Amino acid sequence: MPGTALGRSGWPPSFGQRLHWHWNYWWQAHLLDCLVDAQLRAPVPGRAQVIDRFVRSVHRRNFGTWVNEYYDDVAWLGLALQRVRALKLSTVDDALTAIDARLHEGWTGDLGGGIWWRRGDRFKNAPSNGPAAIFHARQGDATRARALTLWLTATLVDPDTGLVWDGIRADSGELVKNIYTYCQGVYLGACLEQSEMDSAARTVRAVSAHLAPDGVLLGQGGGDGGLFAAILARYLALAVPQLPDPESGLARRIVLASADACWQGAVAVPGGPLFSAEWSRPVPPLPLGAVPERDLSVQTGAWMLLEAAATLR
Repeated sequence: MPGTALGRSGWPPSFGQRLHWHWNYWWQAHLLDCLVDAQLRAPVPGRAQVIDRFVRSVHRRNFGTWVNEYYDDVAWLGLALQRVRALKLSTVDDALTAIDARLHEGWTGDLGGGIWWRRGDRFKNAPSNGPAAIFHARQGDATRARALTLWLTATLVDPDTGLVWDGIRADSGELVKNIYTYCQGVYLGACLEQSEMDSAARTVRAVSAHLAPDGVLLGQGGGDGGLFAAILARYLALAVPQLPDPESGLARRIVLASADACWQGAVAVPGGPLFSAEWSRPVPPLPLGAVPERDLSVQTGAWMLLEAAATLR
C-alpha cells in the first residue's frame, strides 16, 4: 500500500510474505527498534520518514489496534514506541496509553504476582515480565516496574547458576527451567532500570559462563529464536556504562566478540549482507532453501547486535 513500510518476514519473500499475510507482530517491533538505533547513530530525514510510516503501518496491519493477545509482544512494541516518542518521530501517545493499560491488565496475584504470557493463559514467564518491567520503568511507573523485577528475582532466577529460567505454570506450580538467551536479556534490562546492580552483574557473569562459548553468544535457530541472542546483546551493551569492572568489561567483550563473529560470517547477497543464525558459524552455502537465515527475525537480530556493538566502539 502506498505510504506504508513493514519488514517482510522472509527472504527471498514468498507470495504470502510479500502480502504480509502472516503477521509477526513482535518481529516488527524489533525492526522498528533497529530503525531507531540507526537514526540515533546516523540521523537522516529519509529514515525518520520511514519510521513514521512504519509506526502507522503496524497499526494498520494490526487491524486498527496497537495490542494483541501476548503481553510480551505488546511490551516490545511499547519499548520501541517509547523511543520513537523520545525522538519525536511519530505521534504515539494513544498507542502507549493502550499498551500501558494492556500490560497493567495482565498482573494478577497468582504465583505471588507477575503478568501472564498471554491473555487467557495460565503461564507466567520472563519473556513477558522482563520487557513489561522495562516499559513501566520508562513510563514512570516505578512501583509496578519494581514489583515485576522482584517477582522475576524471587521466582525464576536459578540460585545455583544465576541464569533465569523460562517461566512457571500456575495450575501446577511447575517451573519450566528452559534456558534462553532472551530471558537473560530481559531480566538484565529490568535490573538495570531498577539499579539492581548486584543482580545485573550476577546475570552478566552467568551469561559469560554458560551462554557465550569463546565469548560469542549462542544462537537459537530461526523463527522467534532468531531474536533471542540479539535481545541479550542489546541489554549487555546498555549494562557496560552502568556496571563496574569486571562485569562491565565482560559485557563489552561479549557484545564486541559476537558482533565481530557475526560480521565475519556474513555473505554478500543482492541488497546487502546476509547474516548467520549462529554467529560463531558462517552463513551456509547458497541457495538457501528452508534455512533460518531466510527469516526476518535472524536478520533483524544481527542488525540489533551490530547496533549494540556500535554504541561501544
